Amino acid sequence: MDVRILVVEDDEMMLEFLTVGLEMEGFEVVKVNRLSYAYQEIQKAPPSLILADYQLDEGTAFDMLSWLKSHEMAIPLIVLTAHTDISLAVDAVKQGAEHFIPKPIDMGFLISVLRRTLENSRNQQKNLLHRLERARYERDPFLGTSRVIQELKHDAERIVRAGGTILIQGETGTGKGVLARWLHKIGPRAPEAFVDLNCAGLSPELLESEIFGHQKGAFTGAVMNKIGFLEAANHGTLFLDEIGDMDPQVQPKLLKVVEERRFHRLGDVRERTADVQIIAATHRDLKKMSEDGRFRSDLYFRISSLRLRIPPLRERVEDILLITDKLLDQFSWDMKRGPMSITESARQALLRYSWPGNIRELRNVLERAVIRSDDSMIHTTGLEFEVPDLQEPVVRASSAMLTLKEMERQYIQQVLESEGGRASKAAKRLGMPRSTLYAKIQEYGL
Repeated sequence: MDVRILVVEDDEMMLEFLTVGLEMEGFEVVKVNRLSYAYQEIQKAPPSLILADYQLDEGTAFDMLSWLKSHEMAIPLIVLTAHTDISLAVDAVKQGAEHFIPKPIDMGFLISVLRRTLENSRNQQKNLLHRLERARYERDPFLGTSRVIQELKHDAERIVRAGGTILIQGETGTGKGVLARWLHKIGPRAPEAFVDLNCAGLSPELLESEIFGHQKGAFTGAVMNKIGFLEAANHGTLFLDEIGDMDPQVQPKLLKVVEERRFHRLGDVRERTADVQIIAATHRDLKKMSEDGRFRSDLYFRISSLRLRIPPLRERVEDILLITDKLLDQFSWDMKRGPMSITESARQALLRYSWPGNIRELRNVLERAVIRSDDSMIHTTGLEFEVPDLQEPVVRASSAMLTLKEMERQYIQQVLESEGGRASKAAKRLGMPRSTLYAKIQEYGL
């Protein structure tokens, strides 16, 4: 990328000397002889770096430093001066100058300082961008204002202090992994490793090898020793996602880890220990599975003493639009688009959908909509739902308990609204004759 340097110097000979020397090094130079002209150039196109004489007709380089601060511009500035006062140099650095170089100027030395300053500035910008992007991609498991999500946050803050094994339950796509990372991040083991393993779809041998590790020759293909996820997570957190899919052969060995923090690598007689906190997650009903003999009851009771349940999106409808705005902001950044908005009709469509895939599905729907959008607006036509047949209105629960009649009235009203008031289509979706629907409309004053 081209480097553009603004030179501010009221001595014409010095201005020309600096300009020629910098251009010979391949820099683009903008030269001015007054502070007011410098401000105009900065506002037109901020330079990569500023070289400014300390004493100028309209003020000093310190005035420029103050102006840059007031306009929140982090442009490195190097001060050139005929004065050799040490206290002046110290003041310049204190006020934000990168360097204070006395005249006469040694062009070789100046170029060296300039390149180091530009490199430092680039590194600072990269670090800042990295922090901003990391903050942007750190997902908040409690994004929303609904009562259920605030209760989850309260429970999570209370449980994380206990430091024991935690079980997170929730439907697919609700953000169990996001919550697990949050628990690790704010817990006492935050400085240590967070290691996650999805237990679904792995054979017993492979799952056992991944968790506990193996010794060379333990099985065909084991050509070298391998540490498992338990050892990799030592002193940190091991997240076992979809533990409900863990093979029954592996469960008793995991139980020993939970109870005693002891294990063996495959093919090894040496017993090892692991100081880890285990966080498990599942979309399955482990209690019922343990009752049916499909999951060890002793393991279930050991991992479920501290439980968190993430509510599905249909139970927190009031959070959908807040999450939508957050995701659109992220997508506009990722895809280098301008700010994205969503029409009111599209917002209503999002609220009516039942979201069987929860936040993951919402993310996918919005990402496709942004890609398909020709402008900065998301329209209803751009929303492609995963399961169109399930695009049914979600009945919103109020703070008070609803009677069956109130729930029926609310549901019928939402179906009518979603069908544009067409009773024939609404009756078909409701599974009732039109005459019955007309009677309900009259009864409820819809």
